[in-house]
Amino acid sequence: MQTTPHNEAKRGDYAETVLLPGDPQRTEWIAATFLEDVRCINRVRGALAYTGRYRGSPISLHTTGMGAPSLAIYAHELLETYGARTLIRVGTCGSLADHVKLRSLVISQSSSSDSAINRQLFGVYDYAPSADFELLCRAARRAVEMGIIHYVGQTASSDVFYHPDVLGRFAGVRAHGALAVDMETNALYTIAARFRAKALSICTVVDSLVNGEDTDASERQELFSDMVRLALDVAIGTSRVEAEPDRP
Repeated sequence: MQTTPHNEAKRGDYAETVLLPGDPQRTEWIAATFLEDVRCINRVRGALAYTGRYRGSPISLHTTGMGAPSLAIYAHELLETYGARTLIRVGTCGSLADHVKLRSLVISQSSSSDSAINRQLFGVYDYAPSADFELLCRAARRAVEMGIIHYVGQTASSDVFYHPDVLGRFAGVRAHGALAVDMETNALYTIAARFRAKALSICTVVDSLVNGEDTDASERQELFSDMVRLALDVAIGTSRVEAEPDRP
């Protein structure tokens, strides 16, 4: 019997830290490329999940699908049913700023949203969910150590992927400094706050809403390597000294 309607994993199958790719193929690739002692713990609805080890530390992966409602279901169950305490999104985003270039990383400090989900929860308040401060600082510091081009700041999450007003609908958040847009970060930060858990969203910029530039789907797995390495290092608390013990 399944533990939840969406997951066949048993309690104890997940590590306390879970990386959240949106795409099941990306989840499978991360498991095969970066983890040791890997086992698949969920295949329900194609939302592949794995648990393994990265540099000796237990890490799980769980596919979230696309959009806030899908991520919200899986994040809620991971925190409430399976005992996860840290969730790190490894996804994609579109640039909203001229200086945020393709193939760079955006580490989200906070996330606005056009979704009606939070309006149902907070009434008259415009709730402002944010990243866990410790994870945010660790990610920014480690990205510098790794030499990764990255940006740290506020982002936006939208429920609408195909919109006739591609850039104009983001005029307000762009005017107030939003760097990029995805579909899931706002929901992740909101749910983590409810459960007093830690969350961080790290996304690779795969297109630009400013100038229409786009990456090719064929290169995207290679693009994700820096993002995944950064997320894994953040997850286990890796520093330069820990990662490179032989350096003077």
